[in-house]
Amino acid sequence: MERYLIMKDGTVYTGTAIGAEGTVIGEAVFTTAMSGYLLTLSDPSYYGQIITQTFPLIGNYGAIETDSESDKPYLFGYIVRELCDEGSNFRKEGELDDYLKKHNIVGIAGVDTRALTRKIRDMGVMNAMITDNLKDLPQKLAAIRKFKVKDAVEETSCKQPKEINPLDAEHKYRVVLYDFGAKRNIERMLVKYGCSVVIVPHDTTAEQALAYKPDGIMLSNGGGDPTDNTSVIEELKKLNTYNIPTFGICLGHQLLALSHGFSTVKLKYGHRGANQPVKDIKTGRTYITSQNHGYAVKASTVDPEKAEIRYINANDKTVEGLDYKRAPAFSVQFHPEACGGPKDTEALFDRFVKLMENNKRA
Repeated sequence: MERYLIMKDGTVYTGTAIGAEGTVIGEAVFTTAMSGYLLTLSDPSYYGQIITQTFPLIGNYGAIETDSESDKPYLFGYIVRELCDEGSNFRKEGELDDYLKKHNIVGIAGVDTRALTRKIRDMGVMNAMITDNLKDLPQKLAAIRKFKVKDAVEETSCKQPKEINPLDAEHKYRVVLYDFGAKRNIERMLVKYGCSVVIVPHDTTAEQALAYKPDGIMLSNGGGDPTDNTSVIEELKKLNTYNIPTFGICLGHQLLALSHGFSTVKLKYGHRGANQPVKDIKTGRTYITSQNHGYAVKASTVDPEKAEIRYINANDKTVEGLDYKRAPAFSVQFHPEACGGPKDTEALFDRFVKLMENNKRA
């Protein structure tokens, strides 16, 4: 069955229907990752967005839901060049199209994703619609242009606190993990590096977080515009005064920066993929990182008395990480916990643990 992708500028791409039935509107973005499509589909940071996979063949190892980074997919739509009908993998639990149907994800295949990616790169991220018909096109375009990603953190955060594992001889540091749409591998990495983890909802107050007597605070990834989270930023301002070791990733990095009075800016088309080069200014070393974000901390607003820019993107020189001077805190825009890799920056979890260890000794 034919299906259509309508862009905000009126461009229409014709393809074939995959996934669930229906019509969806979202923010069209692209990811350059060549593998790990299930991790992409289950990343809550994609809330409100329609994902374009630049790699031409998707679904070649089927669906493996046990690899998911969240309880369900939060993206609004899915675009591929070619969908593999029969994946091949000894761990396969089903086909990707069945997975899309099960989770009510509307998708389209047969689109020239190279042309679409060039459009987004040239014109910037734009709203789009996936639909089964072109009736009432003017009304559809009006709805597309009106769309805005809202309530991303509220919709993807957990509703109740959850303790992952207790303090014991192997897990000596209690970490409160703020869930802004956290990927599961963040908690796995914390446990791996000797932490007891308590996952808390996005609206947890500073007082509630402190009641757990944390050795560290982890601020997770998430979706949407960071400046929408005004109440979270206010609570982080309070937590900042307690000098608790803090580690922010992706949205957590942006929120920590906003809580210190810095600003964020929306990027033209963002960084999404597993091949983003990041330079450590302190050592001169360049890492290849996994990223998924559409906003960045504005470099000119970083107060050098409060923080220093530690990492920059080697392509566009945007801020990729901050080290704070008045508190035992640091944050990065990329994903050191990336389950599908690369794992070049995984050692940042060890850095976080050492911060907690030093803070306990002080």
